[in-house]
Amino acid sequence: MPDLGDLDLDRNYEPQTLHRAPGVWRIVLFVGLLGIVGYLIWRLVAPGGGASKDVRVATDQQVAAAPKADATQALPGEDIALPPLPETDPIVRQLVGQLSAHPKIAAWLATDQLIRNFAVVVVNIGDGRSPSQQLRSVRPTGAFIAAESGTSARVDPRSYRRYDEYADAIGALDAQGTARLYATLKPRLADAYRELGYPDGNFDRAMEKAIRELLNTPVPDGDVALVARSVTWDYADPRLQSLTAAQRQLLRMGPRNMRIVQAKLREIAQLAGLNP
Repeated sequence: MPDLGDLDLDRNYEPQTLHRAPGVWRIVLFVGLLGIVGYLIWRLVAPGGGASKDVRVATDQQVAAAPKADATQALPGEDIALPPLPETDPIVRQLVGQLSAHPKIAAWLATDQLIRNFAVVVVNIGDGRSPSQQLRSVRPTGAFIAAESGTSARVDPRSYRRYDEYADAIGALDAQGTARLYATLKPRLADAYRELGYPDGNFDRAMEKAIRELLNTPVPDGDVALVARSVTWDYADPRLQSLTAAQRQLLRMGPRNMRIVQAKLREIAQLAGLNP
């Protein structure tokens, strides 16, 4: 839909209990939203288990007080011989398959050109576009719900809860392992980036731009008011409605989940030597 993100918003939808399928595979959406961090699932799904329920979110003050890294201090990648870009799918499937046999993960890995797909997701987010087209196979279950009372409407909190498992999985990420994974894949990510029309192949700049886009998304306080537009909803707050499609997609996760995601992005960016 054109305004409030890319998932269908139906004004005639009757609120009902939302059932969420178990499993940490759902992080892939954000990360779709990490989309930025599509490959972060490599560190999300430990063998035989899911994401920890004990999610600790660093405050802005804690992140600011942590030692700062620059591009020369980025954690190194693993010593793995990567095949040419068109031939990388098998090694990606092998590495992820060693971490999880979840059928949804397997379904995602069944798609082609995984590294190229991730590069497109990152560029789209950096340009303010939603990455939902590349991540449709892992979209959340349930529908968006607007709570209406008389002539007013607001986002129903149950809409946010559809994303709790995504955010909890992101919060449980091994930030050091994720940064090392990014460094390992960077040569082929650079190749994919050049194919998209960026001859310098500096994928770090693309990642920084995408992370910056998400970190600049304001976290709303209290109820989020809506206004009806035909069969869709807009945000009543012009500041929120004027956000980019990528930022509105993050906004749909709700304040609690947004804080978890943004804190983890800051942590990973520092360890990867990125400066968003």
